[in-house]
Amino acid sequence: MSKRPVFGRRRLLRSAGALAALSVGGARFALAADDATNNAAKADARGDAITARLAQYMARARSTHLPAPVVVACKHRILDTLGAMVSGSRMRPGMLAAKYVRELGGTPQASVIGTRIRTNIVNAALANAMCAHSDETDDFEPVTKAHPGSSVVPSALAMAEYGAQSGEAMIRAVALGYDLACRLLMALGPDIVRGSHRSAEGTASTFGALGAAAALADLDETGMRYAISYAAQQVSGLWSWVKDRDHIEKAFDFAGMGARNGVMAVSMVQSGMTGVSDVLDGTHNLFIALSSKPSREAMIDELGSRFYVTETAIKTYSVGYPIQSPLDALLHLREYYKLTPANVRTIAVRIPPDAESIVGDSAMPDVNCQHLVALALVKGAVSFRDSHDAALMRDPAILKVRANVTVQSDPALQDPAAPRGARVEVTLTDGRTVEHYTRFPPGTKENPLSDGAVAAKARDLMSPVLGATRTAALIQKVRRLETLEDIRELRPLIADRYPFGKRIQEP
Repeated sequence: MSKRPVFGRRRLLRSAGALAALSVGGARFALAADDATNNAAKADARGDAITARLAQYMARARSTHLPAPVVVACKHRILDTLGAMVSGSRMRPGMLAAKYVRELGGTPQASVIGTRIRTNIVNAALANAMCAHSDETDDFEPVTKAHPGSSVVPSALAMAEYGAQSGEAMIRAVALGYDLACRLLMALGPDIVRGSHRSAEGTASTFGALGAAAALADLDETGMRYAISYAAQQVSGLWSWVKDRDHIEKAFDFAGMGARNGVMAVSMVQSGMTGVSDVLDGTHNLFIALSSKPSREAMIDELGSRFYVTETAIKTYSVGYPIQSPLDALLHLREYYKLTPANVRTIAVRIPPDAESIVGDSAMPDVNCQHLVALALVKGAVSFRDSHDAALMRDPAILKVRANVTVQSDPALQDPAAPRGARVEVTLTDGRTVEHYTRFPPGTKENPLSDGAVAAKARDLMSPVLGATRTAALIQKVRRLETLEDIRELRPLIADRYPFGKRIQEP
């Protein structure tokens, strides 16, 4: 028989004191919470609460006219992300994601790219987003270091396909998604987020997907508020992704998780669920929960006039973004000075300190700076195929060059206006030293890619999977996306007509 606990008088007095202290503290906290809630309610009534202003803009976004340069930027990012999704559908993270959602089943609402799978919008967004970040070819916002396209475009595609939405509606959804993804990090402070061991990419992706999905949902301001709250509850991500050697969890963190969260948040509200109406204001709001020094107004500052989709960088090379500038600089030197492995003694690559920990010595070929710089010197180019070929990391010719490549952290390159610049210094066998500094690699807003260059990259990524004919047709559809009446017209071009996972062989 178990014995009942016996409490002495002293212990009872201590317990009573503790309860009293808790009661006083709890009362003080409750009063503070009431004050904060009342202040938020007053701000809401005045019309200057962040949640209200953001929700109002989101409700208008589905019918808001976009400037022509913003439309072009959206179409470029949609095509670039579709390229990443198609190529990623044949890479391990994408194939595992497709296998996962196929086994889940689900109402056939949207397509999983590169397959014949049709599943519900949440599962489709998850799988397609993981395809989009299966490698390192998706776009990148240099200041926040977010990867908006890989979560925004898959979410917009799933929602648009399910709702038989127009291409114009999808463009507007993508613009809103990019805004919410980047603005959340600007409000929280990207460095503050990373300083708390959180993944800025994972944090941004949920709100990016929320914006894309919400723009394609028939929600009023109240519904938008609830959707914001459901998304805020799911904002997550740890910086532990840097230890993922297979790029699978990373694809989930950067893209799949956010796409799932954002689409789920919107679809839950569409189903009739209610939620908190002021999650960005008052007590326990998202900003104070995730940042020690939030800039709340950054969430809505210049909303409707500054479009972050025009500020992201489309990668020239399908490699980790911190390697874009080193490759550009090395290939510039190679062409100008006719460099070869025979006349190069050493190569010193200088990159910002935060970049060195990401690409300094990765086991993945497309995220290893030394390897890719050596490969570029040997081959004179860095193709999608070569950047993902693990066998080349054991190639004797490349290993010989790589032994003479160093990657150095350089605090002088911590330039807020150009956070991913790089300096490459090459010492020749004749004793000369030559160097090149790339402040803005091709594909940035300061050094943008042409329409033809974006299409060429997409063609290189998609043709091996879709074939030349369907790839050309898809590129043309996206180029005139604003004229498309039903986004489902893309379905025959992106779905696999052949057995699951089989690479299409077409001239």
